[in-house]
Amino acid sequence: MKYRPSRRTRRMAISTAVVLALAGANGPWLYRFSTERYHDYKINQAGYKATNGHWEFLDIPSEFKINTIHAALLHTGKVLLVAGSGNNQKNFDAKSFRSVLWDPKTNAFKNVPTPKDMFCAGHTQLPDGKLLIAGGTKQYEKLKGDVTKAGGLMIVHNEDPDKPITLPAGTRFTGKTNGRTFVTKDPVLVEKAKKVFDKNTGAFLRNDPGLGRIYVEAQKSGTEYETGTEDNYRIAGLSGSDTRNVYGIAQKLALDKKDFQGIREAFEFDPVAEKYITVDPMNEARWYPTLTTLKDGKVLALSGLDEIGQIVPGKDEVYDPETRKWTYTGIVRKFPTYPAVFLLNDGKLFYSGSNAGYGPADVGRAPGVWDLATNKFTKVPGLSDPDKMETSATVRLPPAQDEKFMVIGGGGVGESDKSSEKSRLVDLKDADPRFKDGASLDEGTRYPSASLLPDDSLLVTGGSNDYRGRGGSNVLQARLYDAKTDTYERVADPAVGRNYHSGSVLLPDGRVMIFGSDSLYSDKANTRPGVFEQRVEIYTPPYLYRDSRPELTAGPKEIKRGGTAVFTTNQAADIKSAKLMRPSAVTHVTDTDQRSVALDLKKTDGGISVTVPDNRALVPSGWYMLFVTDSKGTPSEGTWVEVP
Repeated sequence: MKYRPSRRTRRMAISTAVVLALAGANGPWLYRFSTERYHDYKINQAGYKATNGHWEFLDIPSEFKINTIHAALLHTGKVLLVAGSGNNQKNFDAKSFRSVLWDPKTNAFKNVPTPKDMFCAGHTQLPDGKLLIAGGTKQYEKLKGDVTKAGGLMIVHNEDPDKPITLPAGTRFTGKTNGRTFVTKDPVLVEKAKKVFDKNTGAFLRNDPGLGRIYVEAQKSGTEYETGTEDNYRIAGLSGSDTRNVYGIAQKLALDKKDFQGIREAFEFDPVAEKYITVDPMNEARWYPTLTTLKDGKVLALSGLDEIGQIVPGKDEVYDPETRKWTYTGIVRKFPTYPAVFLLNDGKLFYSGSNAGYGPADVGRAPGVWDLATNKFTKVPGLSDPDKMETSATVRLPPAQDEKFMVIGGGGVGESDKSSEKSRLVDLKDADPRFKDGASLDEGTRYPSASLLPDDSLLVTGGSNDYRGRGGSNVLQARLYDAKTDTYERVADPAVGRNYHSGSVLLPDGRVMIFGSDSLYSDKANTRPGVFEQRVEIYTPPYLYRDSRPELTAGPKEIKRGGTAVFTTNQAADIKSAKLMRPSAVTHVTDTDQRSVALDLKKTDGGISVTVPDNRALVPSGWYMLFVTDSKGTPSEGTWVEVP
């Protein structure tokens, strides 16, 4: 019998002929179309997901879309997304400051009233589960050419040893030599002078003046009001001995670029009440500061730009959650902004060298171990690409007990086009610790996001080759890092690029959310201004595509340090490990809270028992996610427990 093709076969043949004809006329377009369709098909296959994981966009209603700069996981399981003014001058001028709460379980969103511009603040988890947020923006930067009034830093001296003095906003300073007058917009406190005596004889030697720093601006616009050299300045409105004791000294006051300026305000965010609570302001204004939790639960505030746009001159201070007040440490140590400073197991601090930008290229950039009690700083040598540490990410590898750190990528100082592909490793338990190179990324990467996962792997994703994604340089890749083998494994690629103002957060269900990105330009030719990336992506790791995962069905909500707790589970026989993971508080790919602490694990009748290490510096007080993993490395969902 003669073969006759079916109607379906004839249709397919006709379709193929049409496709081939179109391919002849529109080959490149059709190729792209078919390639994209195949890519979408491929990445949604079960086998691909089980090997590479999967990305998807978070469905955010329009009224909750913000320029997310900061994100923190709260012990309620919700995520606080903070924009402040969101690097948007119009929002700042309109005092439109935004925060949004997202519940990953219900996908519900809530706008949160935001009292100040928390754009580029610092934050950390507190022992009681609240989130401390300190600093933010007082004034946006002004580029050279946009500045119309000459201005700059005025150092106010007070030679009176008996009393400090406060100069109100609007105080006028007139140069003794140049005759030009400059005005303050804010009040300034000038400490009293310090009496200095001879150590041997006790004889009085001199008064060292108390100092105050304040930004001043010319009364009128124009280049004729600029100054070129240092001058002494008389202060209007003083009387009596203050006219002799109080005066100003300023260097060049000009129409130069003016950097961002910080604020002193600080807040606690209450996850239960879901609102900000005003606490005592810092002694120093800070923009781009780091907040690091100390062994006793207090919080150290480091670096930042002050109220006149200059690096805080090493005046570190500590927040006490009990009194909600700040006190100076009495120690002066300078760092660039957003320094990556971590609490070590002996209570000392480790500065990895990672930072987010502002600050001199030759001050406070060397990594080392810092004893806050004595201010002794021991440098750690061996760092490769030491001139490319800005916008790098630092992670404390699991388990936290081992004190091994990895520094990933980074770039040159400021708007440099340099970037590093290096991953540098250091073991601080070595007698003589020294950095060594680990597995490298494929290309130089600034702004890489790095999140610890409950199976002890590390998700490294996003970033760009060049400053703020310039020249279309975003890195659309993701990798899982295995610390045991020091290897990266390429996994599913994210859909959008992430560079400046981006970060990632581990969620309690084992997924990872990545947010933000603030490209300088939106095209490869660098001709169109960039648009802030408001879309949020969620990465589901390969371990969540397995047939089953362990589950903890019951257990206590609190485990004391050094204590043991029992949790029930039907999979006790297959559970191989347990860990506490501290929730993230991340901005500018900086997250000093992130750590994974291994727990002693034993099997019980119908469950497991876990024991928390008895070390306050290793396990700071606060809330943690308890994860257990089975023989395949599949983690449970995180169970929230408090370590008091």
